[in-house]
Amino acid sequence: MRYVVKHCAIIILAAGNSSRLGRPKQIINFQGKSLLQHAIDEAMQTSLQPILVIVGAHDERVIKALREAKVNIIKNLNWEEGISSSIGCGLDALQEISPITDGVIFMVCDQPYVTYYLLKSLLKEQQKSGQPIVASSYENILGTPVLFHKSFFSQLLELSGDSGARNLIKKNLQNTASVPFPKGAIDIDTLEDYENLVKSKAG
Repeated sequence: MRYVVKHCAIIILAAGNSSRLGRPKQIINFQGKSLLQHAIDEAMQTSLQPILVIVGAHDERVIKALREAKVNIIKNLNWEEGISSSIGCGLDALQEISPITDGVIFMVCDQPYVTYYLLKSLLKEQQKSGQPIVASSYENILGTPVLFHKSFFSQLLELSGDSGARNLIKKNLQNTASVPFPKGAIDIDTLEDYENLVKSKAG
């Protein structure tokens, strides 16, 4: 069966408490803006709508740090239950905000090298391949950012705990296409990650 996404939304998952970093990763600075602002700006450049930003831990500080943009800020009151709760929270809100949406790109805010070109490539590959899942490929991993056709929304809503979309991708490799994201493995979980990122750009 061939799937076609015509109305694609973007959900940015930014509700975690950054326990390993020791401060909210959403608002740490990289190249003159916060990591979350970078994610929002790249999402905005795709012209895809709606864009939802899921916040949870440190929500007031995170929201206060954002520039005004045409995005929907959604508070996940159950963020402590793990990333799956943010996926479900985002999908529930999306289906109310835009019932015609038939595909969604999930992205996180701590992959500093995500670009609008990569996000648009996911949709382009979906429309070319007809596959219901299109993931980013890096270091033998298929992961975020990742696009899902609406036929997977019910399974995404059934995820629990810190089981993100990656497990769903693994179970459905025959229904998954991919696009290369060479720097996708670079994310910010610890202070060392952040310091290495800053050093790499300074060098």
